[in-house]
Formats: sequence, structure tokens, C-alpha cells
Amino acid sequence: MARRPLPRILTNSAPLARSREFARTAADSASDVFHPLITISRGVRRLAVAAGRRWSETPKERRGPLLFFVAACVLVVALAPFGPLLALIAVMGAAAWAGRDRETAPAGPTEAETNRLRALYEALVPYFTIEGDPVPLYTHNGEWEQVFTEYSFDDDGRLARLHLKYPAYFTDGEERSRARIEQVLHAKSGRGREYHFDWDEEANQLVLTVLGPLPTDIAAQRFVAAPGETVLGFTDPDSVRRTVPVVADEESRDAPPVLWRAGRRSTEPHLLALGQPGSGITTLLRSLALQALDDGDVLIIDGSGTGEYACLAGRRGVLGVESGLSGATATLQWASHETERRLISANRARQAGRSAPEDTRRPLWIIADRPTALTHLATAEGRDDPQRLLQVPLRHGRAACVTVIVADHFEGAELLSEPVRAHTKARVVLGPATAEEVRAVLGAPPHTTPTFEVPPGRGYARLGTSPVLRLQVPATPDPFDEAVSEAHRQAVLALLPEHTVPAGGLALGTVAVAKPAAPAEQTTVGEPAPSPGAGHR
Repeated sequence: MARRPLPRILTNSAPLARSREFARTAADSASDVFHPLITISRGVRRLAVAAGRRWSETPKERRGPLLFFVAACVLVVALAPFGPLLALIAVMGAAAWAGRDRETAPAGPTEAETNRLRALYEALVPYFTIEGDPVPLYTHNGEWEQVFTEYSFDDDGRLARLHLKYPAYFTDGEERSRARIEQVLHAKSGRGREYHFDWDEEANQLVLTVLGPLPTDIAAQRFVAAPGETVLGFTDPDSVRRTVPVVADEESRDAPPVLWRAGRRSTEPHLLALGQPGSGITTLLRSLALQALDDGDVLIIDGSGTGEYACLAGRRGVLGVESGLSGATATLQWASHETERRLISANRARQAGRSAPEDTRRPLWIIADRPTALTHLATAEGRDDPQRLLQVPLRHGRAACVTVIVADHFEGAELLSEPVRAHTKARVVLGPATAEEVRAVLGAPPHTTPTFEVPPGRGYARLGTSPVLRLQVPATPDPFDEAVSEAHRQAVLALLPEHTVPAGGLALGTVAVAKPAAPAEQTTVGEPAPSPGAGHR
């Protein structure tokens, strides 16, 4: 018996595929068209279910008053002008809101996240367990859900926040014990990021948080600050209680600053900054000098002699920019005499019942960049160390409105004089540094894990006995350096004061250094007061 061929419609799949595609397209179009109606219908159903649940949960003795209240509301709506229409619109809006699509979050961590948490739990077992504990929180192959109460991961699947509990017998008051736990968490959570550890010793809890990078797009500008306040840089929003408006990338926003107060009311009148070469130390000093020129005079000692402060030479308010040993020694000697002169003038004015003279109240900033380089030269030539001349401004600078800023590299920190170490209570560390180096400079360890790949101007700051803060110095490059951003160069040029022509007809840009007083005019604190102009430039 011969086989009959199947109908063509059953053997040719192209029409069937086109039909299925047409049906699918029609269904999608209908779903889009009737989506509002579907949403409202779903919302009405959900509202009805919620109303029925509420009715079933209401006690029987309260159902009568509830029915009376509903009937009264219906009567008021029916009698009010446009009441039924407004009620219909309200019900439709509530149904649309209740029937919207709700994306449900995953119930728990994924398999990869679970493996990370379990590995972290197992790594903490040797540190949070002792023999004889009847109910240990940490055991091998234990339940990590009992100790990791909160956790979150970033888009890359790495831990972003962790809240854990630890046993009460753990020695969380010892810095070495805490450092071991922080090291384990840092290694297991992923290197190359900066972590903040918040120890709650009272509740036996630890919160680990991954810190985001500080903004590097803030350039030099005129910051809003009170008289005597200087912006060292910017930090995390939750570290300070104040913000200042800044302009970054042609947009204005508020940023949390690290404010340093200098002058007579300051408890940390002098600053010491240390860092590696290329870490942004010169950027910090240049930023401070531009802010100080708003209402004071600046004296700069460039021990490195690289010309990083040539843009300030010959400007209004810049008393001198010196890089040679002889010039730096003469300039610092004048600064010492000027400090003494200010003290004597202010003392004489107070004894006479008058306010201090105006020239003694104008801030004077002495910025010494790498003074240890000049110490090397002085030792080689058998001359006195120029740092010795900083002793008087450091000791009496607060009363005389004289502020001293000293900056150097880590390898030259041992050559800093004892007065510099003793009187600089405000400290800054920039660039890559270990926790031990940060502690040696600031007097306290950082509350974060330092990283070794940081942008220029990134570091830590501590003002006196306050907490250690992360710091990002505003971009203040040398405007004569064409390799930097043009926007940052123009920002610095806009802040520079106008050029001045010194006495004697010096050309613009020539460094004018104030001369020290003659030997016969030198005075010391406690000696008879000289004439008002003695010791002044």
C-alpha cells in the first residue's frame, strides 16, 4: 500500500514559525496595551484580600462599629459634590499602587557569597576560640549565620560590609589582638581596598566597612572658612560635622573638609607633614601658602631647591622664597627677630592699656620644605643648623601670630630638630605608608588599612589629640608645569596675588628676601623693648 504524503502545512515549518512569532508579538502588544488594566485588577484583588484579612482579624465585638464607620464614610462620599468621582479616582490610584510589580530581593547570599563567608568564618576560628569554652561561637564547620549578623557584597561579589559578633573573653582592649583580627579580615576580604574597623567593646561586636576613594577632582580655590581656619584637604562625610561648598568639574557641591586652625586661639599652631617623594607634600604646602596669602604674609624656605615655589616669588604678601643655605639662614634669623619684636610690641601695648599694633596681628607663615637638606649642607660646611633658628617661632609663634609649617621626607625625618618635633602638634602623612609609619608620625594608628597605591595628596591627618582622619589634598600643581591639567593650572593662577616691584627697582618675579636686624638691634624676650621699628624688615 503506497504511503500518502502529509499535507504541506504539516511538513513546512516556516508558516508555523511565523504564526507563533505573530501570536507572541500580538500577546506582547496586548500585554502592553492592557498593562494598566491588569495592574489595577491585580491591585483591586490585593486590596480585597487585605480587606478580607482585616475583617477576619477584627474581633466580633468591634465589627458592628466598624460597619457603622464604613457606612458613614460611604454616605458622606455619596452626598459630597463630586464625591463618587473622587472616591473612584482614589480607589483606582490605590489599586494601581498595590498592583504594581514588586521585585523580590534574593532570600539569602548566593553560593559564591556563602563560600566567602564560610571561609572567613573558618579563618577567625583560631582567634576567637579558647579551650574550655562550653558554648563557643566559633568552631570548625560551625554556623556562621550566628556571628555574621549583617553582610553585603558589591557588584564584583566582594565583601563590602560585615557585622560580626565575637566572644566576651576576646582581648579587644589590646591593640595587638585587634591588629591580628584586622589583618585576617583584610586578607580574606580582598586586598587593594581600604577598610574601616569599628570596634564596639561594650557589645562585643565589630563592623567592617569598605571605604570608597576620596574625591581627587577638587582643585585649588577659595574655600569658605572662618578667620584663622585653613583647609588641609577633604575627608569622609561621617568623620567631620561640617561641609564647605566646592567647585569640581564645573559643578558645585558640598564636601567635608579637614580644617586646621592657626593663630592665637589655636591649640595646634604649627604643622609637620611627612611623606614619600612624589606623595604630594609640595602640593599641600603650595595649597596652604595660597590660603595664607588671603590675610597674611608668607616666608618660604625651599630646601630641595627644585623651584616648586617659583610661582610665588615677587607676589604680594610673599616676603621671600629662599633655597640657598646663606639666604635661608638669614631669612630664618629675621623671622626669629620678628617673632621677638612682635612679642615685645604686643607686651608694651598691653601694659599701656592699648590693643596690639596691627603689624603684630597680621599672620606670618613660615613654610620650610625639606629643611634637613639644608642641615646636610650646614654640616658639610661646618655651620650652624638652620633649624635652630626655628626654635623661637615655634615656641612663641602662637602669641605672635606666627605659624610654622615644616615638611620633609621619611628618610630625613630623623634629622628634624627636637623643637620641630615637640611643637608641631598638627601632623600630616601623605603617600604610601605602613600603619607603623603612620603611628610613628601621628602618635596613633589609623582606623583604616593603608594601601600602597594612592593618588598624590592622599594620606592621613591628625590635629593634636583628635582622631586620625583620611585626607585628600586639593590639587594645587605648579602652574609653570605644562605636564599637569590645564584646568588645575588655571585654578592656581587665578589664586596668585598680583606681582609687586620691590624697592630698588627689582624686576617682576625677583625674589625679595627680608633682611635680618643688625646685631645692635637684636633683642630677646625679657630684654628692654627696642624702638617700634627695630628688628622689622
